[in-house]
Parts: sequence; structure tokens; C-alpha cells
Amino acid sequence: MSAEETAEAVESLAAKAAEKLLAFVGTFESAVVAYSGGVDSAVVAAAAAKALGERAIAVTAESPSVAAAALEGARRTAGEIGIRHRVVRTREVERADYRANDGRRCFWCKQTLYETLQHVAREHAAAVILSGTNLDDLGDHRPGIEAGREAGVVTPLADCGIDKETVRAIAQWWKLSVWDLPAAPCLASRVAYGVEVTAERLHSIEQAEQWLREHGCRELRVRLHEGPIARIEVPLEEVPRLTSPPIWPEIHAAFQRFGFRYVTLDLGGLRSGNLNDLIQIAPPTASVGHGS
Repeated sequence: MSAEETAEAVESLAAKAAEKLLAFVGTFESAVVAYSGGVDSAVVAAAAAKALGERAIAVTAESPSVAAAALEGARRTAGEIGIRHRVVRTREVERADYRANDGRRCFWCKQTLYETLQHVAREHAAAVILSGTNLDDLGDHRPGIEAGREAGVVTPLADCGIDKETVRAIAQWWKLSVWDLPAAPCLASRVAYGVEVTAERLHSIEQAEQWLREHGCRELRVRLHEGPIARIEVPLEEVPRLTSPPIWPEIHAAFQRFGFRYVTLDLGGLRSGNLNDLIQIAPPTASVGHGS
């Protein structure tokens, strides 16, 4: 198959998946979209805007676990989509069970978020809350899915059988600028399980990741371990550049200013969700259907 034929096949798949998604979202009278600004929630927000118009509103959480750059990106993309957008303050960092950072941290975070969104839904007389959970998410360690299920949150992408690759294809089909945006989970996901999540630690991670972005890294994670130790993850092809002068001494000095005592570079490269290796993982079972 030629490159042109491949592109046409991808466009056809995206168009069909987009049509299915729009039909699904269009069955609701109105909706609040749990919107982070990433590609998954952006596609759901765009579907809601297309299918429901002014009866849809995207809501983004503001908290120490959300990087300022991510919040600004969410605002920008909401404007691009043309959906009503609201930013609400969430207070998960004030919860002791969240700060304890065991394998259930994401559950407490999402529970706090969805409680907040339920208030917003009542204010706007919205029929449902929609999230950006896609089909691939169901096979990972995602306690937040359980919190969403308990709150009655609807997952249009997963319910329509749409995986991450197809999400990106739809985003490109709809000409969303975030179609190829790297995944960027919340800052708390960088803190090793068992290490308390604090606003100060989250700020250190945010500063460190922003510094690396300003110095040419597009895909990265800065993991925080007890020490405090910064463990930098970048794609393998980026490792030689970061271990060479002059940038490595600059990284070390900058990270110490951000509050890290030790700085390491993971030679295994960037591996999304690898902190899950530190706990016994039982992937969530989620039935596909409304409210899953």
C-alpha cells in the first residue's frame, strides 16, 4: 500500500470513528466534559461542541498537580474547539488519603474531581459528565476509572471502541492542533508510590520538566523518588545529548535549584506509567456502556 493509500485509509477510519462518536454524544441532552486539554479530552470536547453546541461545557481542574503550561494549553485548545470553558479549583492535595500516595492515589484524585464536576453539572443543568477515557486505558492500572464509574461518568471513546491511535486520527481529521501532543499525566503521577505528595514536590517537578522543555526535550518525565531524587526519562535517542557537556552540568545545577538533592537519568528511556512497576497491578475491569 502506498503512502497516499495509507493516508486515505487512516482518514476513512477517522471519519467513521468520528461519525460514531458524534452520534453517541448526540444522544445526550447536555454535558459537562472533564477536560484536561490533552488529545483524548480535546476530542471528546470537540465532539460535544459539534453535537450539543451551547449545551456542552468543558471544565478543567486547577490545582498544584496541574502544570501551569498544561492549564494554559487547555484554555487555548478550548478556544480553538469553540466550546464554553470553565476552570475550577480542586483540592485533592488537601486530602490525607491522596497525599499518602499509595496505589489508590488516582482514585482519590478523580473522586475529588468528579465531585466538583457534579456541582458544575447541577449549576448548568447538564445531563451527564463525559471523560476522555479511551479503549486502551481499560487495560492499565487506572483507579480513576473506578472513581468515574462510581460517579456515573460516561466514557464516549471507550464506549465507542476508540483506542488512542484512532483518537489521534480523529483529532487530526478535525484539525485539532493537539492531535500529536505527547501524553502528559498530572504531576502527581511522577511521585513514586509511598512518597508523600505535597504542593512543594509537585512544584519542583513542574519546574524541572519545564526547564527540560525549554532546552529541547519534547517528550519527558521527571520522576521524584525519596531523597529527593529526580529520575529523568526521555526517549532513548535523547539520552546521549543529555549526558554530554555542556547540558548535563546545567541540568544538575538547575535541578538542585528546584530542590532535588540527586539527579539521575534513566538509561531505559521514557516508559509511560512505569512507576506502576512498584506496586502489584490488578488492571480494572470496565464494562463498555453508559456510565462505564
